[in-house]
Amino acid sequence: MGWILRISLMSRAEKEGLYRILIPPSLYHRFVIDPLTYGDRQGEKAVRFFCPEKDRTALVEMKFSGMEEPVFSIQVSDTIDATQIELDFVIVNDPDSPKFNTNVDEQGRDTLFGWAARNIPEEIKAMEAGYFPGQVRRGLKMTREVIRGLDFFCSILGVKSIRLDALFYHNAITYERCGFSYFEGYAQMKRIHALFQPGKALYEKMDGSTPFRRPEFARTVRGRSWAIHDGLLLEADDDLLEEGWASPVMYRMVENPRAMITFPDPVY
Repeated sequence: MGWILRISLMSRAEKEGLYRILIPPSLYHRFVIDPLTYGDRQGEKAVRFFCPEKDRTALVEMKFSGMEEPVFSIQVSDTIDATQIELDFVIVNDPDSPKFNTNVDEQGRDTLFGWAARNIPEEIKAMEAGYFPGQVRRGLKMTREVIRGLDFFCSILGVKSIRLDALFYHNAITYERCGFSYFEGYAQMKRIHALFQPGKALYEKMDGSTPFRRPEFARTVRGRSWAIHDGLLLEADDDLLEEGWASPVMYRMVENPRAMITFPDPVY
């Protein structure tokens, strides 16, 4: 039996006692949240735990009144391996940053992070503001703190590894730096880096033909990620990349992380 399912059978107090570990401690201080009651400045509960009985998925969320999106959201699930958990997603938003509607198209339909549809005008605004693909607000640069909490959660339970799908190129590079290796996608990531070198196929395609393909973007993680999101890989004329971007499957050994690096000394 997987651990998320086991925890779902516990009492509410026991569940919350375990899942609170997944909340980065700095968020309590930053947003003046009472770590015992989860109350915000107005006394309203700002933390929600969704972990119903007999469910293999759990969601922890910090959200404030008046905001459509959470400040922090993390979802974990069981896998077929009882010694492993899946990090389904983690979202951290700076509520004081401008919001761009990259998550919905111009008719208000969900873009599914830009994979089902795109809102180009909003994406351009987000890109110009320094955001990464998929962001509606700026992040808080807390990935390492989130992973530390997830590591501690896993070590308490005896979970040996964390698995995830890196939705975007920049996600994969960030998780590399946090000690993640590749189940799938390592060859793709290595090839992408090689072809972004001067004189190579992807580098030459960074010709300014769209706002997301500026020549200088070839040198940065953010720039590459926007170009890839813009469909650049489909134009590379490379057998490995002929179907475009495929989200890498990555894993981290909890007690013995070993990074597989595809972009040495990345510039973001």
